[in-house]
Order: sequence, then structure tokens, then C-alpha cells
Amino acid sequence: MAAGLCRAIARLAAASYPTECCGILVGQRIFAPSSGAAAQNAEAQNAEAQNAEAQNAEAYRSVVQVVAVENAWQPSLLGYTDAQAEAQKNDQDDRPRDHSLGDRYYIDPADLLRVQKSARDRGLEIVGIYHSHPDHPAVPSECDRALAWPVYSYVIVSVVQGRVVDLKSWRLDDQHRFQSEPVKMIGTSANKAPFLS
Repeated sequence: MAAGLCRAIARLAAASYPTECCGILVGQRIFAPSSGAAAQNAEAQNAEAQNAEAQNAEAYRSVVQVVAVENAWQPSLLGYTDAQAEAQKNDQDDRPRDHSLGDRYYIDPADLLRVQKSARDRGLEIVGIYHSHPDHPAVPSECDRALAWPVYSYVIVSVVQGRVVDLKSWRLDDQHRFQSEPVKMIGTSANKAPFLS
């Protein structure tokens, strides 16, 4: 990902503080070349098996565009965005924990479809989602995990007191658990922390 795209995400995250920002990462999934034998075997397998092999052969993702979208979360989505809502009780009473745009995000499916169509028209695809965590670490929450799709990368930006302090990317593994993945920023001094401020 170009350092300028990371800086753009960081600026959006800081500007939206104390609420969560969110958006879509557009680019390409780059696949490792397969051996001749693997290619011959793939021809003999059905489409589902080929898709599974292709997913395993993915080498990396290249992000070429960051599309900011409105955080469409609202209290009426609580049951959808929080499978564990009933389990999250306040210590003082038996009510579900209150959530807000400060600790939840939701991307309207219409925004995903619009960006997906635009990306496909240019030979690209959605490769990930980004959002911020105001005053919390750049680590996925249970809500993040419940809403995540295995094919995407999830970039989380930690914003503390209005300043971006961390940016990390995560992907789901086969057991639907998040695993950290490297973020390689391309450009002058791209991998130094000051780009986040």
C-alpha cells in the first residue's frame, strides 16, 4: 500500500475521532505462481476446489484506492452487529451494554455494492475494510470478528486522544479467528511511525 494511502486512512481516522471511521480498500489479490503439476490437477477439479486452491495460493494484496464511507451504525443494528449483545451486561445492572458510533461501525451494503462495481469496471476488487478504534488498541473486537468475511483484510487504526498511534491489519483464519498480517507501505520513509501523525 502506498504510504499516501496509509496517511489518508490515518487522517480520516483522526478527523472522525471520537467516533469510528470506516471505509473500503480497493486493489488486487496477487497469487503465487503454481507448479505445472498443480495446474494440471486444478484443471481436473471442480470450480469449488479451484477456488479453495486459489485462495491458498494468494501471495499478497495490493491496495490502490481507499474509499471512505459513512459509518452507518445505529442502535437498531445492535442485534445484527453484536451477536454477543445479551452477554455484554453492565456491571451495575442487567441491561445490555450501550454502544454508539464511538465503538461500532457498519458499512451500508449499498456502499459495498457501489464500490465493488466501480472496482470491477477497472479490473480491481475489494480487498479489505478499514475502521478506527477511538481510545482503544488496533486489535479486532468480538463484534469485528462476528462481522468479518474471510476473503478481506481488516485494517484497524488506533486513535488515542485524537492522535493516530497504531495501524494494524488482520485476516480471519480457517477457525474464524483473526491473525495479524504484515502491512508493507511503499514510498519515502513509509515504514516509520511518524506517517501516522
